[in-house]
Amino acid sequence: MLKIGVLVSGSGTNLQAIIDAIKQNNIIAEIVVVISDKKNAFGLQRAINENIPAIFISKKQAGSIENFNTEIVNTLKDHLVDLVVLAGYLSILSHHFISTYRNRIINIHPSLIPSFCGNGFYGIKVHEAAIKQGVKISGATVHFVDEGTDTGAIILQKAVEVLPLDTAETLQQRILKLEHELLPLAVKLFCENRLQIIEIENTITKVLVIQNELLSCRT
Repeated sequence: MLKIGVLVSGSGTNLQAIIDAIKQNNIIAEIVVVISDKKNAFGLQRAINENIPAIFISKKQAGSIENFNTEIVNTLKDHLVDLVVLAGYLSILSHHFISTYRNRIINIHPSLIPSFCGNGFYGIKVHEAAIKQGVKISGATVHFVDEGTDTGAIILQKAVEVLPLDTAETLQQRILKLEHELLPLAVKLFCENRLQIIEIENTITKVLVIQNELLSCRT
Protein backbone atom coordinates (compact mmCIF):
# COMPACT_ATOMS: atom_id res chain seq x y z
CA MET A 1 0.00 0.00 0.00
CA LEU A 2 1.41 3.36 -1.04
CA LYS A 3 2.02 6.04 1.56
CA ILE A 4 0.83 9.60 0.80
CA GLY A 5 2.07 12.87 2.24
CA VAL A 6 -0.24 15.86 1.76
CA LEU A 7 0.85 19.51 1.90
CA VAL A 8 -1.74 22.17 2.71
CA SER A 9 -1.83 25.91 3.35
CA GLY A 10 -5.51 26.49 4.04
CA SER A 11 -8.82 24.85 4.84
CA GLY A 12 -7.89 21.49 3.33
CA THR A 13 -11.09 20.67 1.44
CA ASN A 14 -9.07 18.82 -1.21
CA LEU A 15 -7.33 16.90 1.56
CA GLN A 16 -10.75 15.96 2.90
CA ALA A 17 -11.80 14.74 -0.55
CA ILE A 18 -8.81 12.36 -0.58
CA ILE A 19 -9.49 11.23 2.99
CA ASP A 20 -13.10 10.48 2.08
CA ALA A 21 -12.08 8.55 -1.06
CA ILE A 22 -9.71 6.40 1.00
CA LYS A 23 -12.38 5.73 3.63
CA GLN A 24 -14.75 4.67 0.84
CA ASN A 25 -12.06 2.32 -0.56
CA ASN A 26 -11.96 4.25 -3.83
CA ILE A 27 -8.25 4.79 -3.19
CA ILE A 28 -6.17 1.97 -1.74
CA ALA A 29 -3.47 3.97 0.03
CA GLU A 30 -2.71 5.60 3.35
CA ILE A 31 -2.15 9.26 4.20
CA VAL A 32 0.75 9.03 6.63
CA VAL A 33 1.42 12.73 7.23
CA VAL A 34 -0.09 16.15 6.56
CA ILE A 35 2.28 19.12 6.55
CA SER A 36 1.42 22.81 6.49
CA ASP A 37 3.39 26.04 6.10
CA LYS A 38 0.60 27.82 8.03
CA LYS A 39 0.24 27.19 11.75
CA ASN A 40 -3.51 27.77 11.79
CA ALA A 41 -4.38 25.98 8.56
CA PHE A 42 -7.60 24.05 9.13
CA GLY A 43 -6.18 21.26 6.99
CA LEU A 44 -4.06 20.32 10.00
CA GLN A 45 -7.19 19.94 12.11
CA ARG A 46 -8.74 17.74 9.43
CA ALA A 47 -5.71 15.46 9.74
CA ILE A 48 -5.93 15.41 13.54
CA ASN A 49 -9.61 14.48 13.26
CA GLU A 50 -8.55 11.38 11.32
CA ASN A 51 -5.60 10.52 13.59
CA ILE A 52 -3.13 11.44 10.84
CA PRO A 53 0.13 13.07 11.97
CA ALA A 54 -0.26 16.82 11.41
CA ILE A 55 2.92 18.90 11.30
CA PHE A 56 3.46 22.65 10.98
CA ILE A 57 6.85 23.67 9.58
CA SER A 58 7.77 27.33 9.95
CA LYS A 59 9.59 29.21 7.19
CA LYS A 60 10.75 31.76 9.74
CA GLN A 61 12.30 29.19 12.06
CA ALA A 62 13.88 27.35 9.13
CA GLY A 63 15.88 30.48 8.33
CA SER A 64 15.83 30.09 4.54
CA ILE A 65 13.57 28.71 1.83
CA GLU A 66 16.10 25.98 1.11
CA ASN A 67 16.24 24.90 4.75
CA PHE A 68 12.46 25.07 4.94
CA ASN A 69 12.05 22.74 1.96
CA THR A 70 14.78 20.42 3.25
CA GLU A 71 12.93 20.09 6.54
CA ILE A 72 9.75 19.13 4.69
CA VAL A 73 11.61 16.59 2.55
CA ASN A 74 13.19 15.06 5.64
CA THR A 75 9.76 14.82 7.29
CA LEU A 76 8.34 13.09 4.22
CA LYS A 77 11.27 10.67 4.20
CA ASP A 78 10.78 9.95 7.90
CA HIS A 79 7.23 8.86 7.08
CA LEU A 80 8.37 6.79 4.06
CA VAL A 81 6.16 8.79 1.69
CA ASP A 82 5.74 7.45 -1.85
CA LEU A 83 3.50 10.20 -3.27
CA VAL A 84 3.36 13.90 -2.39
CA VAL A 85 0.04 15.69 -2.97
CA LEU A 86 -0.18 19.48 -2.96
CA ALA A 87 -3.74 20.19 -1.86
CA GLY A 88 -4.00 23.96 -1.77
CA TYR A 89 -0.32 24.40 -0.88
CA LEU A 90 1.01 27.86 -1.72
CA SER A 91 4.75 27.71 -1.04
CA ILE A 92 7.23 27.14 -3.87
CA LEU A 93 9.09 23.84 -3.86
CA SER A 94 12.89 23.87 -4.10
CA HIS A 95 14.85 22.08 -6.83
CA HIS A 96 16.04 19.63 -4.16
CA PHE A 97 12.45 18.84 -3.18
CA ILE A 98 11.36 18.28 -6.78
CA SER A 99 14.38 16.17 -7.71
CA THR A 100 13.92 14.02 -4.59
CA TYR A 101 10.32 13.22 -5.52
CA ARG A 102 10.58 13.52 -9.32
CA ASN A 103 7.30 12.41 -10.95
CA ARG A 104 5.88 11.70 -7.50
CA ILE A 105 4.43 15.14 -6.73
CA ILE A 106 0.98 16.12 -8.00
CA ASN A 107 -0.83 19.44 -7.72
CA ILE A 108 -4.35 20.72 -8.30
CA HIS A 109 -4.81 24.08 -10.05
CA PRO A 110 -8.16 25.89 -10.48
CA SER A 111 -7.98 26.60 -14.22
CA LEU A 112 -7.48 24.82 -17.51
CA ILE A 113 -3.69 25.01 -17.77
CA PRO A 114 -2.06 26.72 -19.68
CA SER A 115 -4.69 29.42 -19.07
CA PHE A 116 -4.50 31.50 -15.88
CA CYS A 117 -1.54 29.74 -14.33
CA GLY A 118 2.04 30.48 -13.35
CA ASN A 119 3.43 33.12 -11.03
CA GLY A 120 0.75 35.17 -9.28
CA PHE A 121 -2.15 32.93 -10.27
CA TYR A 122 -3.48 31.21 -7.16
CA GLY A 123 -6.71 31.06 -5.18
CA ILE A 124 -9.35 33.65 -6.00
CA LYS A 125 -6.89 35.52 -8.26
CA VAL A 126 -7.27 32.78 -10.87
CA HIS A 127 -11.03 33.23 -11.04
CA GLU A 128 -10.84 37.03 -10.97
CA ALA A 129 -8.60 36.86 -14.04
CA ALA A 130 -10.97 34.48 -15.81
CA ILE A 131 -13.96 36.74 -15.17
CA LYS A 132 -12.03 39.84 -16.25
CA GLN A 133 -10.91 38.15 -19.46
CA GLY A 134 -14.48 37.13 -20.25
CA VAL A 135 -13.71 33.48 -20.98
CA LYS A 136 -16.66 31.16 -21.55
CA ILE A 137 -15.02 28.03 -20.14
CA SER A 138 -12.74 27.46 -17.18
CA GLY A 139 -12.05 24.41 -15.05
CA ALA A 140 -9.48 22.51 -13.02
CA THR A 141 -6.23 20.69 -13.78
CA VAL A 142 -4.23 18.04 -11.95
CA HIS A 143 -0.60 17.89 -13.02
CA PHE A 144 2.78 16.58 -12.00
CA VAL A 145 5.07 19.18 -10.47
CA ASP A 146 8.34 20.15 -12.12
CA GLU A 147 10.73 23.08 -11.69
CA GLY A 148 8.38 25.56 -13.35
CA THR A 149 5.19 27.02 -11.92
CA ASP A 150 2.21 24.98 -13.14
CA THR A 151 4.29 23.63 -16.05
CA GLY A 152 4.42 19.92 -15.22
CA ALA A 153 2.80 17.19 -17.29
CA ILE A 154 -1.00 17.31 -17.15
CA ILE A 155 -2.77 14.28 -15.68
CA LEU A 156 -6.46 15.26 -15.75
CA GLN A 157 -8.58 18.25 -16.71
CA LYS A 158 -12.27 19.03 -16.57
CA ALA A 159 -14.12 22.09 -17.80
CA VAL A 160 -17.02 24.12 -16.44
CA GLU A 161 -19.04 26.79 -18.19
CA VAL A 162 -18.52 30.36 -17.02
CA LEU A 163 -22.02 31.74 -16.65
CA PRO A 164 -22.97 35.30 -17.65
CA LEU A 165 -23.70 36.35 -14.06
CA ASP A 166 -20.73 34.56 -12.49
CA THR A 167 -18.51 36.34 -10.03
CA ALA A 168 -15.03 35.16 -9.09
CA GLU A 169 -16.57 33.69 -5.93
CA THR A 170 -19.37 31.74 -7.63
CA LEU A 171 -16.99 30.43 -10.28
CA GLN A 172 -14.53 29.41 -7.57
CA GLN A 173 -17.17 27.34 -5.78
CA ARG A 174 -18.17 25.43 -8.92
CA ILE A 175 -14.57 24.74 -9.87
CA LEU A 176 -13.85 23.60 -6.31
CA LYS A 177 -16.36 20.80 -6.85
CA LEU A 178 -14.32 19.74 -9.89
CA GLU A 179 -11.15 19.78 -7.80
CA HIS A 180 -12.75 17.46 -5.25
CA GLU A 181 -13.52 15.06 -8.09
CA LEU A 182 -10.26 15.26 -10.06
CA LEU A 183 -7.63 15.20 -7.33
CA PRO A 184 -8.78 11.93 -5.69
CA LEU A 185 -9.08 10.38 -9.16
CA ALA A 186 -5.50 11.38 -10.02
CA VAL A 187 -4.29 9.95 -6.70
CA LYS A 188 -6.19 6.73 -7.44
CA LEU A 189 -4.62 6.45 -10.90
CA PHE A 190 -1.14 7.00 -9.46
CA CYS A 191 -1.63 4.44 -6.70
CA GLU A 192 -2.87 1.89 -9.24
CA ASN A 193 0.21 2.52 -11.42
CA ARG A 194 -2.00 3.74 -14.26
CA LEU A 195 -0.03 6.90 -15.07
CA GLN A 196 2.94 6.91 -17.39
CA ILE A 197 4.98 9.99 -18.26
CA ILE A 198 6.21 10.12 -21.85
CA GLU A 199 9.07 12.48 -22.70
CA ILE A 200 9.09 14.07 -26.14
CA GLU A 201 12.21 15.77 -27.50
CA ASN A 202 13.63 16.04 -23.97
CA THR A 203 11.53 19.13 -23.21
CA ILE A 204 7.85 18.26 -23.57
CA THR A 205 6.08 15.64 -21.48
CA LYS A 206 2.70 13.99 -21.73
CA VAL A 207 0.89 11.61 -19.43
CA LEU A 208 -0.69 8.40 -20.62
CA VAL A 209 -3.66 7.40 -18.46
CA ILE A 210 -4.37 3.67 -18.54
CA GLN A 211 -8.09 3.03 -18.20
CA ASN A 212 -10.05 -0.15 -18.92
CA GLU A 213 -7.07 -1.68 -20.71
CA LEU A 214 -7.02 1.24 -23.16
CA LEU A 215 -4.49 4.08 -23.41
CA SER A 216 -5.87 7.59 -23.66
CA CYS A 217 -3.47 10.48 -24.11
CA ARG A 218 -4.02 13.63 -22.11
CA THR A 219 -1.65 16.45 -23.08
